[in-house]
Amino acid sequence: MRLAVVGKGGAGKSVIAATLARTLARRGHRVLALDSDPLPGLSLSLGADVPAEPPLLAAAERGENNRWRFIHGVGPVRAIQRYATDAPDGVRLLQIGKVTREGMAPVMAATQAFYMTIHGLGRAATFHDWVILGDLPAGPRQTAFDWAPYAERYVLVVEPTWQSMLTARRITRIARAARAEVEMSLVVNKVAGEQDAPRVADFLDLPVAVAVPVDEGVRSAERAGAALLDHAPDSPVVRAVERLADHLEGSSIH
Repeated sequence: MRLAVVGKGGAGKSVIAATLARTLARRGHRVLALDSDPLPGLSLSLGADVPAEPPLLAAAERGENNRWRFIHGVGPVRAIQRYATDAPDGVRLLQIGKVTREGMAPVMAATQAFYMTIHGLGRAATFHDWVILGDLPAGPRQTAFDWAPYAERYVLVVEPTWQSMLTARRITRIARAARAEVEMSLVVNKVAGEQDAPRVADFLDLPVAVAVPVDEGVRSAERAGAALLDHAPDSPVVRAVERLADHLEGSSIH
């Protein structure tokens, strides 16, 4: 499975992505989580430590033309093997550059290394049988700029609001314009009424893979600074993500 989790800001992408990554890992999959958001949402939602500086910073250097490149002896596979960090349940986490006290230079170096790494994943036989799961920043921008070249399926996380639905429609159009064969799995999040999920499905002309109810456990976990799977393992959102995992595993067989 090669997945990119996308949607509008505040739709709940990182919680869904992190809970899905750990759920799949618990089922025996080897999971590489790709955090392409400069904000630390995915690592916190996984229950992983946030490193003091971007690990990928060490993988990049400036070449003769002053452009970033991998250091000698490092390519996409070795970058993942060296610089991905451990997360709970055996998930491996590779993070883009985050802002540090050193300013933007470390961010640029780590971001370029991250971009080169994800664009090499398609040729990396080492990770052929891994689940690759990317959490993209909010909105359509990174979809348009090819920040999920590995993705065979987009997990579209959508709230039942006009802004969220419009953003999801734009992401879908951009993704399919780039690659017509890409699959879409619709997750309607923060559902509060019977018509919420059907309304989103009708607007996007997509079937609902799973409807995720509004859940106080998510806010409680965020206030506690904990992963939902650790803070409220029996919450409705966790149960919904388990159904999403069933859907994705079934889809990957065909």
